[in-house]
Amino acid sequence: MTGTANFRELLTRNLRTSGIYIAFVAIVALFAILTEGTSLSPANVTNLVLQYSYILILAIGMVMVIIAGHIDLSVGSVVAVTGAVSAVLVIRNDMPWWVGVLAALACGVVIGAWQGFWVAFVGIPAFITTLAGMLMFRGLTLLVLNNVSLSPFPEPYRNIAAGFQNGLLGGNGYDVFTLVVFGIAVVGYAFSAWRTRASRIAYEQTVEAFPLFIAKLVAVAAVVMWFAWQLANARGLPNVLILLAVLVIAYSLVTTRTVFGRHVYAIGGNLSAAMLSGVKVKWINFGVMLNMGVLASVAGIVFSARSNAAQPAAGNMFELDAIAACFIGGAAVTGGVGRVTGAIVGGLIMAVMSNGMQLMGVPQSVQAVVKGLVLLLAVAFDVYNKRRAGAR
Repeated sequence: MTGTANFRELLTRNLRTSGIYIAFVAIVALFAILTEGTSLSPANVTNLVLQYSYILILAIGMVMVIIAGHIDLSVGSVVAVTGAVSAVLVIRNDMPWWVGVLAALACGVVIGAWQGFWVAFVGIPAFITTLAGMLMFRGLTLLVLNNVSLSPFPEPYRNIAAGFQNGLLGGNGYDVFTLVVFGIAVVGYAFSAWRTRASRIAYEQTVEAFPLFIAKLVAVAAVVMWFAWQLANARGLPNVLILLAVLVIAYSLVTTRTVFGRHVYAIGGNLSAAMLSGVKVKWINFGVMLNMGVLASVAGIVFSARSNAAQPAAGNMFELDAIAACFIGGAAVTGGVGRVTGAIVGGLIMAVMSNGMQLMGVPQSVQAVVKGLVLLLAVAFDVYNKRRAGAR
């Protein structure tokens, strides 16, 4: 018989997932108060999306690497070298902007395949392989750029990360197109949630009480449409947000609805059991590392377009931000646990904290200490959850 759960039961059933969303809301509210509302202004919300989009793209790939039980320390250097390759072709050799994009993506594929080969087929731990990659690709960046920055990119290339969709449907002081797009997204989410609830009822699984279900939909719709209103009152819908939304939806489906995704979880959860079950562990690990290389190249394109330059020091410490986003978002240190949406929320927490502290004029040294403490507490929370579950 189908059961219903109240708010407290839903909150405690998966404390890791519930806690991250509560923490995100609390941090947003805290910095809204501390900055006297500046952090929630239309201009700042838009800037937040543009400034941290490449970290969120990296977090999507990194969470799959972590779920599989690995780590990738090279993504910051891959961001740098792919952006450098694109800049050399587009700026120095005056080729079309799309040639630079394709070359950067191809570079990411080659790098991902290179590291996947050593991890999957040679058996070198990903930590060591990607540590070597971090050094190699940083050196290649310096060689490709000859130790100098290249700028500027042509406008079509810059529009990848700095362009907006605005005015397509008109609007008096706000962009109607942005509101329509987010309205469709809310309807799609509500329909998907309704189908999921109906299927759980059909299989006699526990679901939230109907009033609570409606309240959740209303709360999500209110937050999403408020976000849309802020964007609509600034410069419209950022191109990079469209790209990010496509990646989040695609990789959420890959990790939850495909055989490849289930095998990634199986490998990270119990490698021996996965091998005995017939999972092609080597090819799955190769695919995970290949995918990380591709997404790092996408982040490299976005970052170079955003900064309108390719720089030898580009991507510095990006790998740590991406890893932190995953762990704060609920990924387990030992692998087998994590979600794409959780990594995105974890990345947004880091983004809101960094942005809020910058608005408050907090020194960089203090910002680093705060972010380090947040990461430590997130991992400690994960360890506490495991001990709590094991004690039952």
